[in-house]
Amino acid sequence: MTDAIGKPLTGRKVLLIVCSAFAVIITVNLTLAYKAVATFPGLEVKNSYVASQHFNADRAAQEALDWNVAAKLESGKLRLSFDHAGTPVAPRIVKATLGRATNVSQDQSPAFEWDGAAYVADVALGSGNWNLRLEAEAEDGTMFRQRVIVRVVK
Repeated sequence: MTDAIGKPLTGRKVLLIVCSAFAVIITVNLTLAYKAVATFPGLEVKNSYVASQHFNADRAAQEALDWNVAAKLESGKLRLSFDHAGTPVAPRIVKATLGRATNVSQDQSPAFEWDGAAYVADVALGSGNWNLRLEAEAEDGTMFRQRVIVRVVK
């Protein structure tokens, strides 16, 4: 058998072709594995067993608050609203981190201010899905934790 130029297809050429194909596959796999590990944002909790011991009680207390939470971007301002039966609620915001789900390089901590109906903060967001990881405290001391999705369309 000969190739297009007329040179014979030897075992050495076939070996080089096969080795080159495998080298490309292995290089791509290693690159993707490195990118996956390097951009992993980390763990949610340090010890999942300890966190699970209080999960049901914490969830029941949070659900008893009966809050509806919404976040949306309006003219460069993130508006975070809490309401109970249609009435605005102003819990103390313990922690709020706004970022992408897949990496932490664009994470930011919005400086929320209460405007009488909702919390408002200036933010600069690119288009796509953002997560607001929120921790707030009710007047009775009940902790409220939720991940609120913010969709930005530009």
